[in-house]
Amino acid sequence: MDYRIFGDTGIDVSEIGFGCGDVGGLMVRGEHADQVRAVARAMELGINYFDTASRYGGGQSETNLGRVLKELSADVYVGTKYSLGESDPNDLKAGVIQSVEASLNRLGREQVDLIQLHDRISSQTDVWVRAITVSDVLGQVQEGLEQLKSQGKVRFYGMTGVGEPSGIHDVVKSGTVSTVQTVYNLINASAGAAAPAGFDMPDYDRLIDVAAERQVGVIVIRALAAGALTGTSVRHPVAVPMVAPIGSGRSFQQDESRAGQFAFLVDEGIADDMPEASIRFALSNKGVSTVLVGYSDLDHLEKSVQYAAKGALPEEALARLPQAWSTFVS
Repeated sequence: MDYRIFGDTGIDVSEIGFGCGDVGGLMVRGEHADQVRAVARAMELGINYFDTASRYGGGQSETNLGRVLKELSADVYVGTKYSLGESDPNDLKAGVIQSVEASLNRLGREQVDLIQLHDRISSQTDVWVRAITVSDVLGQVQEGLEQLKSQGKVRFYGMTGVGEPSGIHDVVKSGTVSTVQTVYNLINASAGAAAPAGFDMPDYDRLIDVAAERQVGVIVIRALAAGALTGTSVRHPVAVPMVAPIGSGRSFQQDESRAGQFAFLVDEGIADDMPEASIRFALSNKGVSTVLVGYSDLDHLEKSVQYAAKGALPEEALARLPQAWSTFVS
């Protein structure tokens, strides 16, 4: 396992992270014994960052991860996420504190290394649809985080980079976050490459470059576009049966169709399969700190680490990708 600088945290983070979300499902719906085996094997393979959230499985992911890490006496970095969807819109500071303290309770920990906003950035505050503004983040939300940090309950702050791209950029440039999670995959690579004119998906406007300039760590999410880039429509029994796109096409079916544009990576032997091509693509960007992969079983974990070990995609393959992206226009 190779390691990369994690923004300004001073942490060297594994290139592959352990995603504990709903899509892969292992840490939400998997058997306890399977969860223990996977986490233990991940640590053996060198994975040192585990990422969960208060909303994954209604808190079940945090509960399961905390139980497994305690059972294994694991010395790893843990990140989780807070949501203000049930907060008083007039007291977001209290909402942050309540959400984080509930997460710590489920995790069975006194402190988490990274706490991240899970709601989207918008021009208007509407907690009922999990939307808050840049001013909210830099105001009451920041006040809540500072209080938690002063109490030793969190070490670093981050955000999930979803919502209005300009607002996401504003928060990253503000210096208030150490990390940002961003959608970055073969279908929508705009966080790391220029989008074509008329691009019909969210344009994250080279967010990875902006983050790198500000010493903000980059956590890639949706590297496989929630399964659209796996090359198969068969989903694992513990995985979510249907997944709505985040930051890519209008539907999962559209994402699957667009994924066909990158079949040459497998057909020409550049990668053995589409998951390999996708993970190696994300890691090809030097501004990326870690790629989160959501696992359904131990095989997914083993393969993800094997893929990363092969390194970046060849430059000649990367040079052909903009041709495919130029077709993703309205």
